[in-house]
Amino acid sequence: MIKIPQRVLGEALLLSARENPTKTAIIIKTKEYSYSSLKESSEKLASHLILAGIKKGDRVAVYMNNSWQSIVSIYSITLAGAAFLVINPQTRADKLQYILNDSGSKILISESILSDELAQALGGTTDIQEVIITGDKNRIARYPHINLEDFENIVSENNSLIALPKIIPNDLAALIYTSGSTGFPKGVMMTHQSMVFTSWSLIEYLRLSGDDRILLLLPLAFDYGLYQLLMAVTVGGSLIVEQSFTFQTSVYKQIEMFKPTVFPGVPTIYAMMIATNKKTGLSFDCIKKVTNTAAALPAEFIPDLKKIFPKALIFKMYGLTECKRVCYLEPELVEVKADSVGKAIPGTEVFLLSPEGNPVPPGERGILHIRGPHVMLGYWHKEELSKEMLRQGNLPGERILCSNDWFKMDEEGFLYFLGRTDDIIKTRGEKVSPAEIENVIYKISGIKEVAIIGVPDEIMGESIIAYVTTHGNLQLGEQEIQKVCMSRLELFMVPQRVIFLDEMPKSSNSKIDKKELKKRCLENE
Repeated sequence: MIKIPQRVLGEALLLSARENPTKTAIIIKTKEYSYSSLKESSEKLASHLILAGIKKGDRVAVYMNNSWQSIVSIYSITLAGAAFLVINPQTRADKLQYILNDSGSKILISESILSDELAQALGGTTDIQEVIITGDKNRIARYPHINLEDFENIVSENNSLIALPKIIPNDLAALIYTSGSTGFPKGVMMTHQSMVFTSWSLIEYLRLSGDDRILLLLPLAFDYGLYQLLMAVTVGGSLIVEQSFTFQTSVYKQIEMFKPTVFPGVPTIYAMMIATNKKTGLSFDCIKKVTNTAAALPAEFIPDLKKIFPKALIFKMYGLTECKRVCYLEPELVEVKADSVGKAIPGTEVFLLSPEGNPVPPGERGILHIRGPHVMLGYWHKEELSKEMLRQGNLPGERILCSNDWFKMDEEGFLYFLGRTDDIIKTRGEKVSPAEIENVIYKISGIKEVAIIGVPDEIMGESIIAYVTTHGNLQLGEQEIQKVCMSRLELFMVPQRVIFLDEMPKSSNSKIDKKELKKRCLENE
């Protein structure tokens, strides 16, 4: 029998369910869900979306914690021919409303535990026609223009399935929202072709198979988290789902119980595990592959990680939302090339150019550019911003991605990250717009000026520092400002430190001199 190749995202689920219907696809807490269960639930919800008026190319948003329902939602949306966008459950109401309106989402799938943010956001949405809720529907505020449906009722009904639309690789598969320099998030457009290609490229270099069990500790709204799901389903493996790494003991119990073979993490997670290892001798023999992205993995972590994961290959990687993953370092070279993030992922190319667009020789600084099928289509409804990131390639009509990150490349072609060229702060794997934090702090009574900077941090990539001046003798403390930020922003956006100044340093054009602030901060470390 001829094996049908995967062309679009949803086919991975259909193929895995056909080949191994009873195999465990998803494990959450102590409950296991089979591939046939995931397929059937996803098809039922997809049928509902189509009956509710969703057409190919429409956008459907998922605003949930990591859960069985969020996974079903992602696959139901892609099977229905729509583009999904997964919104971090930490997202506050004003940004949630902005993303829903910017994307033009017609349906929102969420959960009752997020009812407070939903109540504030939904009243000002322009396109939402229906909200599908898991949990207590009565906790959700009612709006006359929005239909409210029960998730559990939809997936438990025995209604006939609707014929699913024909999807081709060029169709829009997802919008992945990432922070922009203006303070407003941008929707990165990814086609089925780019996401399927990327999944298989990652699977190839990570050496994954259907025997692997991947542990998910990162939100599905974070592309690093999302691709753990996509890879697991594509190879017919299993995904062990956690909402976060907040409760370490619970995570360790899950590892002991379900024996994952793949551990994707970020430096903050590894730092906590190393601290525990030094106290208790924590280690896991079941883990065969350890992956890291977001912030660079410090070379000093490697010996300790080998104690925690004595049988694991350690993969260092670098990427950005606009193409998911750029490069990786073969685990056999993790000590030989300890400071490198490796070479381009399979099927892609990378090269360095000067700010003027000229090639740079080995050993010299240059801006990283990326070429391959994994590059985004552009930013949703933001043509000018898209042109800034997508440059003309060597072939007529081809577009390559400018990362806006400084790198150097050695004689053997290995890449070394040096820093960013733009204002965006990258912390804990998330892109953060300084303007978004500044706007929140400016709303505090008595604030005169605010400047947000990012400074290098071994664990987080960059830590966020807020410089503040106030009017008169206003008594305002660091914790008060942090508390306001926590109420209005995702937790990863809250400044680690707030520093009060009498006056802000200014440039010759009277703008706040952030370079001077960063210099002062680094000198005082």
